[in-house]
Amino acid sequence: MDGCLFCQIAKKEIPAAVVYEDDTLIAFKDIFPQAPVHLLLIPKAHCSGLADLTPETAAAAARIPQVAARLAAEHGVEASGWRLLSNNGADAGQTVFHLHFHLLGGKPLGGKLCL
Repeated sequence: MDGCLFCQIAKKEIPAAVVYEDDTLIAFKDIFPQAPVHLLLIPKAHCSGLADLTPETAAAAARIPQVAARLAAEHGVEASGWRLLSNNGADAGQTVFHLHFHLLGGKPLGGKLCL
């Protein structure tokens, strides 16, 4: 999709600190990390959010938990714990409208997801 920041990252039009990539997914470091480990995992094909999944993006998104577990291990947070979440819509805090999941870890994250 034209103008989508994450589509541009997936197409390598904008640089990012990529930590994982395959044919349908890409993961990179968040530029405003909220934890010592803060990665974004996205399908390469554009999808605005979970309510807009297509068969292609659903198949890619279904693999995200498995890839997240691998990345958690590679980034040293597998044993201490990590969080995987997706914000869907403005009220949930989504600011980039391309489906993405945050992998957070490296410090106690607490039980609350909102203030």
